[in-house]
Amino acid sequence: MSIVVAYKYVPNPQDAKVLADGTIDWSRAKAAVSESDPVAMEMGSRVAKAQGVQLVGISVGNSQVGSAMARKNAMSRGFDRGIIVSDDAVASWSSTQVASVLAQLVTKVGDATLVLTADSSVDEAAGMMPALIAGHLGWPAILDVTDVEPTEGGYVLTQQIKGGTRTLNVTGSVVVATTSDATSPAVPSMKDILAAGKKPVEVLSVAEVEPGPVSLHVVGRERPAKRERKGKMFGTAAELVAALREDGVL
Repeated sequence: MSIVVAYKYVPNPQDAKVLADGTIDWSRAKAAVSESDPVAMEMGSRVAKAQGVQLVGISVGNSQVGSAMARKNAMSRGFDRGIIVSDDAVASWSSTQVASVLAQLVTKVGDATLVLTADSSVDEAAGMMPALIAGHLGWPAILDVTDVEPTEGGYVLTQQIKGGTRTLNVTGSVVVATTSDATSPAVPSMKDILAAGKKPVEVLSVAEVEPGPVSLHVVGRERPAKRERKGKMFGTAAELVAALREDGVL
């Protein structure tokens, strides 16, 4: 039995620049493990240790994800091994295609019962990937999970809902998306980083997988319209709160 964590290795959009024609210049953006992924990795590591099973990292990305630095970065966070697709052709794939290949990697692991992801990636932040992976696998997807406890036949999940939390007893295999504050990820030690370079990582090319037939066609790019600030001044905090409620912010 194995626990799988799907992660993304991408440039941080905060370092990117939007040009006048709407295109994005990524030349100064440094690639790293997506911002919330370490939370899912830490959760996966705790569950895997509690069950005494392997923790496997999977990822689909361009040639950067297969670099020695990227592999060491990911493997230093508690993984026992990894399976990744590293190919620049991935850049033209839609989220549905990426999810279809991630599902194939889960199947390749062979004995996975739990797939963990972050709530969303740092670059797109669409939050669709957990449900898409689950759809391709035919498994249930549970989002906004703050805690995972293994049981004899499955897992007890604590899910964040409006006004509080609820507990779900899940039997069988499941895809879980953790909240960004579900746990505090440990910072890899020098020992972890050195050991990460020796962990087995299977690197596949696009030719070795079968992405779904869905394609993405970019029909145009445009800079978002600039919103004018209202510039209102308030004399008291009560007036500010009343205005925010009127605008639907609170």
